[in-house]
Amino acid sequence: MSRARTRWRLGLTATAVLVASAVVPVSAHAENVTDYAITVDPAAKGPVIDKTMYGVFFEDINRAADGGLYAELVQNRSFEYSTDDNRSYTPLTAWAVDGTAQVLNDVGRLNDRNRDYLSLSAGSSVTNSGYNTGIHVEKGKTYDFSVWARAESGTTLTISLHDAPGALATARQVAVKGRWAKYTATFTATRASNTGRLTVASSGAAALDMVSLFPRDTYKNEPNGLRKDLAEKIAALHPGFVRFPGGCLVNTGSMQDYSEASGWQRKRSYQWKDTIGPVEQRATNANFWGYNQSYGLGYYEYFRFAEDIGAMPLPVVPALVTGCGQNKAVDDDALLERHIQDTLDLIEFANGPVTSTWGKKRAEMGHPKPFHLTHIEVGNEENLPNEFFARFQKFRAAIQAKYPYMTVISNSGPDDSGTTFDTAWKLNRNAKVDMVDEHYYNSPQWFLQNNDRYDSYDRSGPKVFLGEYASGGNAWKNGLAEAAYMTGLERNADVVKLASYAPLFANEDYVQWRPDLVWFNNHASWGSANYEVQKLFMNNVGSQVVPSRATTTPNVSGPITGAVGLSTWDTSAAYDDVKVTAADGSTLFSDDFSGDASKWTHTGGGSWSIQDGQYVQTDTAAENTMVQAGDPAWHDYDLHVKATKKSGKEGFLVAFGVKDTGNYYWWNLGGWGNTQSAVEQAADGGKSTLVSKPGSVETGRAYDIDVKVRGRQVTLYLDGQQWGSFTDDKPAEPFRQVVTRDARTGELVVKVVNAQDTAARTAIDLGGAKVASRARVTTLAAAPDAVNTESDTPVTPVTSTFGGVAGKFTYTFPANSITFLRIKQG
Repeated sequence: MSRARTRWRLGLTATAVLVASAVVPVSAHAENVTDYAITVDPAAKGPVIDKTMYGVFFEDINRAADGGLYAELVQNRSFEYSTDDNRSYTPLTAWAVDGTAQVLNDVGRLNDRNRDYLSLSAGSSVTNSGYNTGIHVEKGKTYDFSVWARAESGTTLTISLHDAPGALATARQVAVKGRWAKYTATFTATRASNTGRLTVASSGAAALDMVSLFPRDTYKNEPNGLRKDLAEKIAALHPGFVRFPGGCLVNTGSMQDYSEASGWQRKRSYQWKDTIGPVEQRATNANFWGYNQSYGLGYYEYFRFAEDIGAMPLPVVPALVTGCGQNKAVDDDALLERHIQDTLDLIEFANGPVTSTWGKKRAEMGHPKPFHLTHIEVGNEENLPNEFFARFQKFRAAIQAKYPYMTVISNSGPDDSGTTFDTAWKLNRNAKVDMVDEHYYNSPQWFLQNNDRYDSYDRSGPKVFLGEYASGGNAWKNGLAEAAYMTGLERNADVVKLASYAPLFANEDYVQWRPDLVWFNNHASWGSANYEVQKLFMNNVGSQVVPSRATTTPNVSGPITGAVGLSTWDTSAAYDDVKVTAADGSTLFSDDFSGDASKWTHTGGGSWSIQDGQYVQTDTAAENTMVQAGDPAWHDYDLHVKATKKSGKEGFLVAFGVKDTGNYYWWNLGGWGNTQSAVEQAADGGKSTLVSKPGSVETGRAYDIDVKVRGRQVTLYLDGQQWGSFTDDKPAEPFRQVVTRDARTGELVVKVVNAQDTAARTAIDLGGAKVASRARVTTLAAAPDAVNTESDTPVTPVTSTFGGVAGKFTYTFPANSITFLRIKQG
């Protein structure tokens, strides 16, 4: 018999329900045996897919802007680095001084918004180290140097580009005299280097600011432009939109402006007016992710880039409720009104005529024509849904009163479920919001289990923008899980209107977040396995879903099994009286810590010791300090633990179903800054939230924690009262598919994900459609743990043709593969 069973792949109307076709049974003709069946109804109409369905999300994280997409080669070019950005920073970070030099902040500055400058003594020099290993230059390429300088008497600046072996280009000299002025020079590299340095030496006393070196060869050869290879990688995706500038940059820090009145506030939310106009007049800012952002890459450049690649611009503005762990609602009506007006001004900057105030500013920057902004997002992942929504409503009312054509996007917080999510969605739904941005980072297993997430969403409610998602890694198994999930996004294209993987970029030497779509250093870039998935889907979207259904893999999961564990996160906690009891009442494990800790294996960080008959973790800065005990084969048991928080930011973590360091469940009590409790499942290192409730843990109070595991159902008790329960019985289906029609080419696009270690021989029934006998095939296939690197890209698309297409035909999809068949109709 076939090892598949039928799963209805419902379209989104009654017309999409198809009559089941029998899977060919085992017979004497073994060549007819198939593992799966896909049946397509070409006469039925599924959802239309907007051309903007898939896009990219750019946030300045992992040095994605300065040292990344922004092509500037000099780090800290305006001497503005400070401890506000990073505790290790000084105004001379990335600079080496030979002689005497100091950074000043006084009335001699270049302008009020560029407050620091370098005072360089006669006969002295400064050398910049660039990013990563240094400044990258290519032989024969042109590089443009500029500096703002002043000198009371005539001074000569000598500028050289070099590395340890010697000169990389002929040195240049510029004569400086008088007030602040911009001076330029051009270099042609005589050889290549990844370890270059830029030195500016002065014959006399001089003041310097905005020391800059740009490759002439930027994307589209634009001045103040983008690094070509990184921009081209985005362009190759053909994204439908670009969401920018964040992320946590948008809704963290002060909401004040950069002015004398605010004390020149350096740790601000991202405010668009700081980022336009001449670069020497743009105010730098502390970056939430622990470094400085120069704003050389600002709103004008984002709009230009979106236009260059044919993508819809989608900016995000702050809503005056901070998130990303800060979680504070700003109560200042005048400040709120100012931000609302700033948002209206932004729309005028993007779309207004050159006769308008901000349209004129756009024209002065070199773009008289409007940017055709149609979507704008207010806020990002706010964890205070009621406070956020009260402010969002004011933004929306003001925007739609002046610009009724604008789609104003709200959000549902930082998670895929839970109290914040439910509250936010209720508010959005009741107010008939246009679109809601969902974010979630979960395990590959979660993505395989939740392909049907949007099948049950209200078709008449707010549309969904899946603005950030990823499966917790850059291995091929992560790409497969994401691809399987994307078939569900397409199937529900009438609900999910926009989707973007996140984050986009990571400089391999400055990483704050993993995984990421594109990796780079100062001389090379490479797409991850996930990038290849996104590229394949974005370049083969189609214009409409063709309803189809497929058979599934039987669910063979047994009971939840695993050992038990204890852990903490930024907290010191004490544990006692751990006992594990089998379903029949017999004791499997017991430890009152009256002796040593030999029964426990320490697999995480932190510092554990026996103190006064308790097992205590004392390091309040350590994250995931897991210790575990017991048998990974245990199932159907009761776990009892007594836990006491001693100090720190959060509560405690009690684990069960522990298979290894990357696969377990834990009850996270007092997590997320001691604001909520949740059960999380770790699978292959990625985590998913199964149930979540608000709640905090008191310091010094002993809590009785009980976890009852029966089969795949878990019930949790806190101090004898049932806290919650869940059943983890959703199959992680490895075989997923969707079919779309490409109106432009007249092709059916059959998209199949086979995320398992065996090939899937599949009977495909095209429902009587007249088709060509040959299909264009693109396949991505690799070992599950394969990872693309600078030197090795095992996950690479392979194109071919398949000549066995007919109304009904069989195709074998390779193990661990994604396959797109483009079949001409006619």
